Amino acid sequence: MQVPESELKSFILDSGLVSRQNLDAAEAEAKERAQSVGDILVNWGMLSSDALRRTKAYVLGIPFVNLRDANLSFDVLSLIPEPIARGRNIVAFVRNGNELEVAMLDTRDLSAVDSTIAKTGLKVLPRLTDEESMRHALLHYQKLLKAEFGDRIASEVGRLTPTRGEGKAASAEELALVAQDLSIVRIVDTLLRHAILQNASDVHVEPLEKDVLVRYRIDGALHDAMTLPSTANAGIAARIKTLANLALGETRAPQDGRFKLETGAESVSFRVSVLPTHSGEKIVMRLLRETGEGFTLDTLGFHGASQECVHKAIRAKRGLILVAGPRGSGKTTTLYTILDILNTPDVSIATIEDRVEYRMNRVNQTQTDPEIGLTTAHGLRALLRQDPDILMVGDIRDSETAALAVNAALTGHLVVASITGDTAAGAVLRLLDMGIESSQIARALTLVVGQRLARGLCDPKEAYSLDASSRIDIAEATSFKAAFDALVSEGLVQPGTLIDTLPFYKAVPSALCDDGYRGHTALQEVLPISPAIRDLILEEASAAEIETQARKEGMLTLLEDGIYKATRGFTSLEEVLRIAT
Repeated sequence: MQVPESELKSFILDSGLVSRQNLDAAEAEAKERAQSVGDILVNWGMLSSDALRRTKAYVLGIPFVNLRDANLSFDVLSLIPEPIARGRNIVAFVRNGNELEVAMLDTRDLSAVDSTIAKTGLKVLPRLTDEESMRHALLHYQKLLKAEFGDRIASEVGRLTPTRGEGKAASAEELALVAQDLSIVRIVDTLLRHAILQNASDVHVEPLEKDVLVRYRIDGALHDAMTLPSTANAGIAARIKTLANLALGETRAPQDGRFKLETGAESVSFRVSVLPTHSGEKIVMRLLRETGEGFTLDTLGFHGASQECVHKAIRAKRGLILVAGPRGSGKTTTLYTILDILNTPDVSIATIEDRVEYRMNRVNQTQTDPEIGLTTAHGLRALLRQDPDILMVGDIRDSETAALAVNAALTGHLVVASITGDTAAGAVLRLLDMGIESSQIARALTLVVGQRLARGLCDPKEAYSLDASSRIDIAEATSFKAAFDALVSEGLVQPGTLIDTLPFYKAVPSALCDDGYRGHTALQEVLPISPAIRDLILEEASAAEIETQARKEGMLTLLEDGIYKATRGFTSLEEVLRIAT
């Protein structure tokens, strides 16, 4: 539901929230930026986000609700899966017969839950609320969720017999029976669904001397989720191995497998690794969400001129696009996002990957298997005989793969690939180190993206300014200036604003976020290969020289992009300095 601009402006003016002079200035800016007047006023600090929501609620005739004192039940909350509730700031809070009241911060997000709620046959009644109410509801959601799943697992554990799973020499037939035990099935199913709802990226099941420790990796850090009795050890391992189609009788050698779990909201693939330890088999499962909304360049953190450079590169019919960064920096997600944009009916796309992380429709994905000789280089050579338009190489690690990728780009293919490197400019030198001639790199390479992941701030967060007493030393003072210029060019701050008045934000620990951080935000530097950069590559210039020229041409470094995002409240300045310096 959209609020007509004319009605919104009229009510803002009549209510006295903003003067006519400021409203006229905001209207002119809104037309130039193709944005809403309300959003401009919020960006300028003349109207709070909650005041704008209340205004929209009045204009639309939608009730505005306060959830801070609401009595929320798990049964009603769970009608909207937790990842959607948290990601979209939308919760179900009251059910009356076949009517369901749903509170949100933005009525445009109602479409996110339409398909989910449609399955229940309930009629949705939209309500608007404020940020404090939403934080309270999500916190209550998490408490109820933890209690509900904890009670379920405790109940099933109580039904296990004391001797269940004892004896490491159990036969495959005995383990198969244990894996089918109803209590074991329910424990594993509840554990997996709880991990999904907690937005975990990994689940660790670790057998100890007297217990089984279950831990979730959330936002890059491991957290203890639950402790189970050792009687559950063999049964849980057998159940997970059965799901992943692994050998039940093999308990002395590592095994790898995969299975999928369908929930009401999404399909999640679990990549399973089983490793024998002294106390039993340790299991680590990586969660890969295969359905739901895909990423976009916006949601990945690309913005302004950097985003335009990426779009220009992927619109080309040929060339090599590299995404560089250390392990765990989100390179694969960026590659898949680019493929998703390129995935149209008129092109053929093929990939060669160590692990197929996400399944994509209409994309021919090949997974390497060194045991049968299917290496990345061998697979890439075979793919080139399949006449693809676009190729994705999961990781360039050796000179043979690098040479094939560069040659493919030179012979009319668009190649997107990841490479391990510290910076965008450093990735160019990595190709030189692999023995690729500078002339070939200069002709093939069109764009390099350097990337890191920083922890995202959780609400509430504390705003502050970098006055003389709180200023943090920055490697280069010009980093502030470059980030500030990007904010001005994108219309996020008004020209003439003093850098010292820019807001930064501190993490505030809360019951919802223990350390004040939740999720991730990406820091990126986007290096297009301009004629000047191409000349430096031909001269085999240093990474520092390439970066200096790129900055002259407008590239934001990882540090500068981090400062930009710290002023937007996506992460903290301390986190940026930890990651990018």
